[in-house]
Amino acid sequence: MAFHKFVLFLLLFSATQGCSSTQPGISGKITPHPDWKPVLYLVQPRSFAELNANYAGIVVDSAVADKAGNFNFKNIPKIERPGLYQIEIQRKESRFANKLEDDDISSANYMPVLIAPGENISITAQSDRFQAGFSIAKPSPDNQALLQVRDIRHLAFAKWQSVMAAIDNDEHAIIEQEKALLEFQQPLMAFADTTKSAWAALSATRWVSPSNDFERVPEFLHRQCGRWSSQQAEMPFVRQLCDQAGAEKLPVLVGDIIPDFPLPTQAGDTVALKSLLGNKLTILDIWASWCAPCRRENREVLAPLWDNYRDKGLQIIGYSIDSGENAWKNAIAKDGAVWPQTSHLTGDETPLMDALRIRTIPANFILDQDGKVLAKNLHGEELRQFIENRIP
Repeated sequence: MAFHKFVLFLLLFSATQGCSSTQPGISGKITPHPDWKPVLYLVQPRSFAELNANYAGIVVDSAVADKAGNFNFKNIPKIERPGLYQIEIQRKESRFANKLEDDDISSANYMPVLIAPGENISITAQSDRFQAGFSIAKPSPDNQALLQVRDIRHLAFAKWQSVMAAIDNDEHAIIEQEKALLEFQQPLMAFADTTKSAWAALSATRWVSPSNDFERVPEFLHRQCGRWSSQQAEMPFVRQLCDQAGAEKLPVLVGDIIPDFPLPTQAGDTVALKSLLGNKLTILDIWASWCAPCRRENREVLAPLWDNYRDKGLQIIGYSIDSGENAWKNAIAKDGAVWPQTSHLTGDETPLMDALRIRTIPANFILDQDGKVLAKNLHGEELRQFIENRIP
């Protein structure tokens, strides 16, 4: 009887130990700052869209730092599998535990962390530069990857700030501003395309566009779905990423064939888009009379390209999202935009934009003779170089 009781005790002890091992631990030290609360919050994103997102996720635990900055999360829920969480800190005047300060990335107040069952994580950070100074003692490979993409993001942001300081903050500089944004996004996308950590790639993907708008970089989102759905198909965040990365939900991608859409012309008739294609390259340019950078592109880039290459196989098809015929035709005349011009004159709610699944201008698609998309949204010198390299 004593032997059976002993065996039962061992079984109960093992079961108890097995349960307790699923509860992770997080502790560490922060450098206090008078503008920041001495409280840390552990926030759990419930979906891919909530990852690194403002006012999103649920608070699952909190920890108060002592006067020396030491803290310890004591009520972290038990978990059965690894998951991505965010450790956050808030300003004293903040009424919310999940408010993210990300406009100035150098002072971001949160850090994504992968937590595994039974894992103990020791961190150090500064209250006023929480993400920038965040470190983990002996991080796991996934957390090391998250720290690496954090560093990439902060370096890219510093470069973006420097570039933006030299760009005018008005509508005439939209193309330059978008180029600067793309240059910020590119190292994050390169990281996500090459890292071995799905968790870090997911975090990087959300950092590419915190607003969850991938209209200008849909190929990247499509690649991420293709990559991780084949390696981590069971991850809910991967399935959710793929829900928005289907080709039918994204803008027409590089490599796709442009829809053969009927286009009303300036002359009043309607022609199929593909009937207008050039025998080498075609620029499908989407613009409007009220779009200042579009107008400048007409005069400074497209008109010279038309003069130099129209007899060598280049076609330009202009498509305006104007709603007024007079404004549209006056802009064509003033800009010398004498290439084929088309428009439904329905304003922003235009069927071609719907067919291409885009909402933003200036926009363009560079097509081959069969209507295959070779490139998108090239402007200025990049567009000139692209045409010159393909039409000697």
